[in-house]
Amino acid sequence: MLILRSALFNLLFFTLTPLFSLLLLIARLAGRNPAWAVARAWSGTILQLARLICGIKVVVEGREHFPDTPCVVVAKHQSALETIAMPLLVPPYVWVLKRILLHIPLFGWALWAIDTIAINRGTPRQALKQLLTEGQQRLQTRWVVIFPEGSRSKPGEKLPYRPGGVILAQKAKVPLLPLALNSGRCWPKRGFIKRPGTVTFRFLPLIDAETVAGSSRDALLQQIEQQIETACAELLQPDRL
Repeated sequence: MLILRSALFNLLFFTLTPLFSLLLLIARLAGRNPAWAVARAWSGTILQLARLICGIKVVVEGREHFPDTPCVVVAKHQSALETIAMPLLVPPYVWVLKRILLHIPLFGWALWAIDTIAINRGTPRQALKQLLTEGQQRLQTRWVVIFPEGSRSKPGEKLPYRPGGVILAQKAKVPLLPLALNSGRCWPKRGFIKRPGTVTFRFLPLIDAETVAGSSRDALLQQIEQQIETACAELLQPDRL
């Protein structure tokens, strides 16, 4: 039954996502807000299907830590679920992602249409320069979401944290908002099978702009890493599912 439920969900996901991507491209002609509305509709539809078909429930904690102005969200990355849910989790934002994702027909084009910051990881210096230039521009009106590990990790696994998000927040003089999660327990990395359970997205206490500006890059990165990994370990406890 688990295989059948997962197969049905995957079929619907890979059918609906290109359709929503096309709708977003059309809506973008009318402006950024209509396109964002389509993105949120896609997010809500897929999460509803995940709940009804796969038994995956989403819980959000820590919204009280949200600032009133744009910030940099530094998030753990365990599955595709957080990329799907994000339009419903935070105010209008832009992703920092691999440029190669823009080559995916329809979905990649939709990512381009909503002004993502698409970097080439093969040229780290140029990628950082692009992140700082485009990131500071986007942060004037929108949030920026970045995965400091650069790619998905398995539950309980920690990849090296990269400082791009910290450097951007310091340059732009904006707060940092860490995000912990346990999505990999229900939606494994590159996994076909989707397992029932509760996925918790936990926003941790905000690091305000003054603290960001007055701290060293290494100290901030270490602080964020420790906070996120500690919270993720708590969320992976059996009683959280």
